[in-house]
Amino acid sequence: MAALTAEAASKRVVVMGAGPAGLTAAYELLKHDIPVTVVEKDPSQVGGLARTVQHDGYRFDIGGHRFFSKNTEVEDLWTEILGSEMLTRGRLSRIYYRGRFFAYPIKAVNALWNLGPVEGFLCLASYARARVQPVKNPRTLEDWVRNQFGWRLFNIFFKTYTEKVWGISTKELSADWAAQRIKSLDLWVVLRSALLPTRKPSHRGDIVTTLIDRFRYPRFGPGQMWERVAEISAAKGHPVLLGRAVKRIHHDGGRVTSVVTETADGQTESHRGTDFISSIPIRELVARLDPPAPPNVRKAAESLGYRDFISVALMIDRPHVFPDNWIYIHDPSVRVGRIQNFKNWSPDMVTDQSKTCLGLEYFCFEGDGLWTMGDAGLVDMAKKDLAQLGICPADAVFDGVVVRQQKAYPVYDDAYQEHVGVVREWLASELPNLYLAGRNGMHKYNNQDHSMMTALLVARNIATGSRLDPWKVNADAVYHEDIRVGERDLTGRQIPERVAAAKA
Repeated sequence: MAALTAEAASKRVVVMGAGPAGLTAAYELLKHDIPVTVVEKDPSQVGGLARTVQHDGYRFDIGGHRFFSKNTEVEDLWTEILGSEMLTRGRLSRIYYRGRFFAYPIKAVNALWNLGPVEGFLCLASYARARVQPVKNPRTLEDWVRNQFGWRLFNIFFKTYTEKVWGISTKELSADWAAQRIKSLDLWVVLRSALLPTRKPSHRGDIVTTLIDRFRYPRFGPGQMWERVAEISAAKGHPVLLGRAVKRIHHDGGRVTSVVTETADGQTESHRGTDFISSIPIRELVARLDPPAPPNVRKAAESLGYRDFISVALMIDRPHVFPDNWIYIHDPSVRVGRIQNFKNWSPDMVTDQSKTCLGLEYFCFEGDGLWTMGDAGLVDMAKKDLAQLGICPADAVFDGVVVRQQKAYPVYDDAYQEHVGVVREWLASELPNLYLAGRNGMHKYNNQDHSMMTALLVARNIATGSRLDPWKVNADAVYHEDIRVGERDLTGRQIPERVAAAKA
């Protein structure tokens, strides 16, 4: 390692948030021998959205976290941290709809076979009608997808799941988002690719993203990765400070000077530094600036929206329930959106191999009926959902636990870029020693590896004085998902936008 410059040697960095971005930044800064203080509001765990929760020996994620990246540096970093504790796992995920499992990514023959001859014929007829009589000038996602896919297939593979994930009617979502963010569909291409011999791509535009059928995963869940980083940081004399909620961010003379945190029992601490990294939500960051940011900056930050998330982990007295790592629930008769089978991510997520732990995921807004429902009610609802779906009877469930996750997904409405831009511009000009990183820190729907890469770039800018731009880290969800010829992402992975107001 090159010798530190005098400027780097005098630095001390305060990191807000101990998720993948915050801890990656700390890990990189410590490699440069720059002292780091990481503050985290969770009283007992690091990892943020990628933490692993334990309940009576059962481990489960907040969602599922595949460890796969096109970025070799990130892959190497995972290996460096956990080594042989990183397992290589086979991937299986399917869509559940009306008692049947559909291959995901979608396979035309499988889909039409599962739908049955009558429904399959009606879907093809609906597709043909949509192509002959499309909705003119489609403004909504619903109209745009109906034009491309037909009404019946839209209802099966788009409407229910999209509305579960985002809590917004497909009549209110922008057609622009559908056209720009969802892979283009040509059902004839899907059928041709399934029924006719495979041909080599004639040009680069025909090259298909291959199925990512294997991925890596820590033996004890994604939280193991970040717990190990916290251990390394502590061994170097810089333990993560848990149970510290950020209350004030003091700044003076165009620089942040300190972060004040508060513990659950009301004790406050001041953490001074030369540079500061925030992976906490932008809305919270701006609200805690002292003195306050200008009104237009505060308004922009307050206008940013988030989608929240509830995970109900159920312990089941059966060794096998279904073979998938996870399944998407497109069935409109239940509220659950996705079900994780953690035993199929790693056998060590379950201590007793005669049992199974499932995570049922419910998408919501903080304060709505789901969010405020009591834990017992949520567990009971999850058990009934499993039974109604025919996955297992309710009496096979012998335990359950609920985890609520605030601000799991930053919402991309039709004005979010403008709001983020206002905050970015003001911070860059007025507080240049405050850096943003990670999903909520940048209000970008990053995958874990993207969040880590933004943090690496920020840390290197601080350590070496380089001018790497973390905002240019690719956050395109398609790279991480698995789309075959002529297909689109049917799972709501990408972020929709509301229909813009009609011009007068």
